[in-house]
Order: sequence, then C-alpha cells, then structure tokens
Amino acid sequence: MSSEPAQDTESPPPSGSKGRFRFPSALTVLAIVTIAVWALTFVIPAGSYVRGEDGKPIQGSYHRIPSPEDFVQRLNDLFLSPVNGLYGLQDPQTGQVGPDKTGDLYGAAGVFLFVLAIGAFITVVFATGALDRGIGRLAHRLRTRGAVLIIAIMTVFSVLGSVEGFAEETLGFYGLIVPLMLALGYDRMVATGTIILGAGVGVLCSTVNPFATGVASSAAGISLGDGIVLRLMMLVVLTAVTVVYVVRYASRVKADPSRSIVGFLPGDAEHAATAAQTEPEPLTRTHKVVLAAVVLTFTFMIFSIIPWAQVLTGDSDATPYDWELDWSFAELSAMFIVAAVVVGLLAGLGEKKLSETLIQGAGDFISPALIIMLARGVTVIMNNAKVTDTVLHSMEGVVSGTSSAVFGILIFIVNLPLAFLIPSTSGHATLAMPILAPLADFADVPRSLVVTAWQSASGFMNLWVPTTAVIMGGVSLAKVGYNQYLKFVWPLLAILFVLICGFVAVGSKVS
Repeated sequence: MSSEPAQDTESPPPSGSKGRFRFPSALTVLAIVTIAVWALTFVIPAGSYVRGEDGKPIQGSYHRIPSPEDFVQRLNDLFLSPVNGLYGLQDPQTGQVGPDKTGDLYGAAGVFLFVLAIGAFITVVFATGALDRGIGRLAHRLRTRGAVLIIAIMTVFSVLGSVEGFAEETLGFYGLIVPLMLALGYDRMVATGTIILGAGVGVLCSTVNPFATGVASSAAGISLGDGIVLRLMMLVVLTAVTVVYVVRYASRVKADPSRSIVGFLPGDAEHAATAAQTEPEPLTRTHKVVLAAVVLTFTFMIFSIIPWAQVLTGDSDATPYDWELDWSFAELSAMFIVAAVVVGLLAGLGEKKLSETLIQGAGDFISPALIIMLARGVTVIMNNAKVTDTVLHSMEGVVSGTSSAVFGILIFIVNLPLAFLIPSTSGHATLAMPILAPLADFADVPRSLVVTAWQSASGFMNLWVPTTAVIMGGVSLAKVGYNQYLKFVWPLLAILFVLICGFVAVGSKVS
C-alpha cells in the first residue's frame, strides 16, 4: 500500500487499454505547462504593480515596463526552472530569481523537505501495523451495528483525510470493509461510499493537510493555521452531510435489496459469513502506544501552527500570546522527522528496519515533492519575465466590482477545471496560488479564504474524477462500475457544491 496521497497520483491503465489515450501524469502535465508558460512570456507584455510596505500589490497601480530579459536569459530560465523552483534566491533590488542570487529563498525547498519528512513519518506509522489493525478492530467491534459502523469509519477516515491527506491509503481497507458491509445486509456501493467519501470529504475540508492546505498556504505567503476556524466548521458540517447521505442509502438497501444500484454478486453471501466470523488480532500494547504517539504528534502540530491570539480574540492584528509557537515548515519538518524516529523506536522496528523505512517513506513521497518543485519553477519563469503582475492585472479586472461573497465563490468555481487538468493537489496549489492569493488583497478578504476555496475545488473534483487512483482503484477493488458510482454520488456532489459556495461566501463576509 502506497503512502503517497492519491491527489498526487493517477490510476494505472485498465487491462486491455494498450493503444488508448491515457491522461498524462502530473509531472508530464507540469512539464508541458512549463514550456507553454515560457513560450507565452514572449507574448504577454511585462508589467508591474507598485507594492506597499507589506509587499502586497496596490490596486490601480499596474503599469507596463520594458522586458527585463533577452532570449538567451529566458532560455536560461527555462533550463534552470527546476533548480530555481527548489532553491532559487530572489534579489531584493531587481526581483529576479536565480540559484546564484543573494536574497530571500523563493524556491520551495522548505515545502519540499516537509513533504519528504511527513512521508517518512506516515510510512513508519504504517510499518508498525498499528493504524491498520486499529481500524480493523473498530470495524469488527461494530460489525452488528451497521449505521454506527458506517459513521465510525467515515468519521475516522474524514479526520485522517483532513490532517494528513489520507486517501490512497484507503485502498488497503476494501478487503476488510466490503465483506463486513455485505454481512450487515448492505451492498458493495455502501462500502465504496463509506471509504471513498469518508476520506474524500476530509481531504476536501483539509484543516492542516500538508499536501493541500500546507502547500497552498506556503505559496500564498500565509501561515498554515490561517483560516482554520472556517475549515473546521466545513469539516464538521460536510462530513455530517456525507455520512447521512451514505447511511440513508444503506438503510434503503437493507430494507429493500432491489433498490441497490449495483446489486449483489455470486459469492457475496459466503464473503459476508466469513467476515462475520473472522476476528482481527487484538491491539498489542505497542500498537496502542504508537496510536497514542500519532494522535499526540498531529495534535501538537495543530497547536503549534494556530494563531491563537487571532482565533480567540477575533482580531486579525492581535499580538501573539507568549506561549504561541507560530511554527512553520522548518519546525514542522524537524518535528515529523523526530516523530518518525520516536514511533519507530516505540514500535521496536530496530535500527536497520527503521532506517530503511525512513528512506522508503521519503522515496515514496518524492513524486509530490518533485511536482511542487516543478510548479514553483513555472512561477519563477513568470516572475523573471515580469509577466506575473500582468496576469494578475487581467484577473483583477474579472473580480473588480464583485462583492467579497461572490469573489469567494468565483475562486472556487475557477479552480474546478484547473483541478481536473492538474490532478496533483500540490502542483495545482503551487502553480495557481501566486496568482490567486493577491486577488484577495484587491477584494479585501484574507488570503486564507482563497486557500480554503481552492482546496475545496480540488477536494470536490477528487471525489469523482477518473484520473486518480483512489477513485478508479477503489471502484475496481469493490467490484462496482465507475458509471454506477457516478449515479450514486452525483446528488451528493450537488449538495456539497451548494454548501461549499455557501461557506466561502459567508467566510468572505465574516473574515
């Protein structure tokens, strides 16, 4: 079971699909985008905003400027874009980015390391077997109480999705949950909805998910904790609505099996009987200690990044309390590396096994890390050609005159097709946020609202698009058709669409 988040991977081609078109990987998409954006810099005129002391662009101050680079310099930008995307430095005088400049770090090295660190931590946790067995024990204990079982599993998956992007990891639970649902008189669609929608709605309402909220917040130049109150409210409400939707369908199927969208396959009854009789092994003391350490780690992470003075007083300019940590990616990276080692030692993995698992975990997560690097490289090309402000100026014209509520909804809607074209959550965030976040300054709303609207669009699309392993792999493992899944989920998608628009509209007004 891969620990790489499903948002950053694509499903393998089905058997017999040789010769058919396959949607390119996120790395390929970003490589194409890099070349396309580089070519467009020869067409888009250079321009600049006057910026205030806080670095934010001043509305109405945009003006054209001469192009600062010749062809050879632009060709060098294209060649060095991955390097600049990782550790390019921005000259404070000219604003140009390069690996040999002197100034602040413009590249995504901090986020890059953070992704590898949390990848190592998550992989070590799974290597202990504690999380898998804990969920298995929970499912078996509630095997005679169908509605409670659905609620419990979906709630756990939603929380995991919200805090660490738990999505593709769910593929390992179909072998357990499908037979259990059949044993309770439900169909395979109930199991599919419980797994996909439980984790998916959590990712949609990510509170501190490093692959969504974390990357987007970094690209927007804000703290990971900014906007967390709105995202927590969304998590509670949207998870409750999704759970009710699945439980309602499950109740109908149990009362009248003919109302099942997928029906029942030969052998389902035998699988159900086996599931009802087979009890997973109990949690050991080590497993309990590991689970407690995982909960403590994520709880401390949330505590360390929340701007408590702002949250508790409601004043965005409140002076931080003395006990606030105000941690960012550097401290969080170090924390997850230390936590991975501690969990491995508590689980008794041993020096050799722990070292191998840490390396494997970082290796498994190199794909989203590289995607972040490539996407940041695209923004460097735009920055050095001085076309970023020109693109921002064109989008400023679209949102000018709109209310803050309409602005939030527009950001959500604009990102829906982008989320389909760039299925990598991390790549989508790194590429789009440098353009979208400054729009919040013009609309007089916090940049955290743009992050929330963006991640809602990304999470919404990943509940149904056929370009992610969590969807296509999930329906395949559950043995339900993708068309059947769409028939099951589309009414919920409509409900979630309306609720998301409502939340970002209200969030725009009260922020």
